[in-house]
Amino acid sequence: MNQNTRKVGTVSRGIRCPIIRKGDDLAKIVTDSVLEAAESEGFTIRDRDVISVTESIVARSQGNYASVDDIAADVKTKFGGQTIGVIFPILSRNRFAICLKGIAMGAKKIVLMLSYPSDEVGNHLATWDLIDAAGINPYSDVLTLERYREIFGIQKLEFTGVDYVQYYADLIRECGADVEIIFANNAKAILDYTDSVLTCDIHTRARSKRLLKEGGAKMVLGLDDILTSPVNGSGYNEKYGLLGSNKSTETSVKLFPRDCRPFVLDVQERIMNATGKHVEVMIYGDGAFKDPKGKIWELADPVVSPAFTDGLIGTPNELKLKYLADNDFKNLSGDALKEAISNSIKAKDGSLVGNMAAQGTTPRQLTDLIGSLCDLTSGSGDKGTPIVLVQGYFDNYTN
Repeated sequence: MNQNTRKVGTVSRGIRCPIIRKGDDLAKIVTDSVLEAAESEGFTIRDRDVISVTESIVARSQGNYASVDDIAADVKTKFGGQTIGVIFPILSRNRFAICLKGIAMGAKKIVLMLSYPSDEVGNHLATWDLIDAAGINPYSDVLTLERYREIFGIQKLEFTGVDYVQYYADLIRECGADVEIIFANNAKAILDYTDSVLTCDIHTRARSKRLLKEGGAKMVLGLDDILTSPVNGSGYNEKYGLLGSNKSTETSVKLFPRDCRPFVLDVQERIMNATGKHVEVMIYGDGAFKDPKGKIWELADPVVSPAFTDGLIGTPNELKLKYLADNDFKNLSGDALKEAISNSIKAKDGSLVGNMAAQGTTPRQLTDLIGSLCDLTSGSGDKGTPIVLVQGYFDNYTN
């Protein structure tokens, strides 16, 4: 084997940077932080490196925030301030509770419809064992709060210890609205209670809106329709509204960043001017992965990446090395095997869809894969690395 062959493939580095505030020149800060890290740690920037920036600091630099009063004003304007069916919210103090405060402040009554046994991202309100024992069909049965308590009692989320049924009910009442809670998985079930509906699901929202409209609802909006424009000078997101928002304070949320394309192009150009290297740049939120123990699906943002440079468009087009080794070249070993596999990789042309040697590779979007890697690298706590540099991602066995 050639002694000059690189021994390391993909590397993901968390990059530290200053705490970001509204109005900061984030493109300059990101560029400087990456270049300073390279000098400090002794690595070089290469063509096709990927610089990923968490959506949080992009939104913070934009000052893209809104208060519960802003949310309430928009909800009241759009729904009229009476009874609103709020359906399929996720169970999260960080993601939804502050939004719910604003929604409740903009209504006279909330009919809260929770999906069961879990919300959209896997937070459970019940167990399948108890559902089976009770003979319930969650795809058709609508449960009142009393029936839910009778069957399931108090169910606290494993990782937070919160009974979200009680927590959301108390929150709504504290905001001055009446509340009724039901449990169902058919969006149309809410129409027996009200014909004005705010659907709060993330990835299934288009279907929910369609079903509600087909069912005769008079007013149907989603979280992506609230704060799509400024309210009293607030932040906003014209595409996603409240989707992708996070708790900032007890009375405000940080919204998903907007107008992100110019930012990624700016960083790309700055790195080119400083190093002569063509890097790719993306903004990332939640990674798209599922926790095997808690069953929680991580993706609470509407997309993994709201903006990225053109080199990140598409999906991987890879061959499975172990398939080639165990099948096509099962009689080879050592340098002969390495050469045969290398030649197969070099000869691949066009889409590998349907090719047996590509089975088991991941046909997800590049931004979803890289964003998940970056989310795991940066974490969601106190690592202090909201920028991630990924090197060698587009390498293969022949590089």
